[in-house]
Amino acid sequence: MNITLICVGKLKEKYLADACSEYIKRLSAYKLNVIEVAPERLGDSPTDGEIRAALEKEGRKIIEKLPKSSFVYAMCVEGRQRTSEELSAEIDKIKLGGTGSVTFIIGGSFGLSDEVKQKADEKLSMSRMTFPHQLARVMLLEQIYRAAQISLGTRYHK
Repeated sequence: MNITLICVGKLKEKYLADACSEYIKRLSAYKLNVIEVAPERLGDSPTDGEIRAALEKEGRKIIEKLPKSSFVYAMCVEGRQRTSEELSAEIDKIKLGGTGSVTFIIGGSFGLSDEVKQKADEKLSMSRMTFPHQLARVMLLEQIYRAAQISLGTRYHK
């Protein structure tokens, strides 16, 4: 199973990078690829038009990095929330369905462009609460690991 995370921006905090490294290590049985896309720079008080233009530029960079024939999840607030068990079942279905590849996209602090959301096969939301996009990467990696453990029937999920 190939798993790709496309993320806008780099992890700045060491503790977040360490947490991501731990889950990447735990997921070593999978071909995991984390791709970081440079965020567009915006001033302190960007206009709606400036934000939209930045999202479109980031979106083009994200779309260029999408693996061919991968099932794509766009992480966004309007996405559907799933339980860990549901996510595990969906990933298993993707794995068994012949695609064998899943991609998760995490936007920057202003989210994802409409074009990226439209290209995604599914929109996924972790919560109705707001989290920093860098923390979302740790949370998503943990949930991918949890999904793998559910699929294997280990005690991690208990």
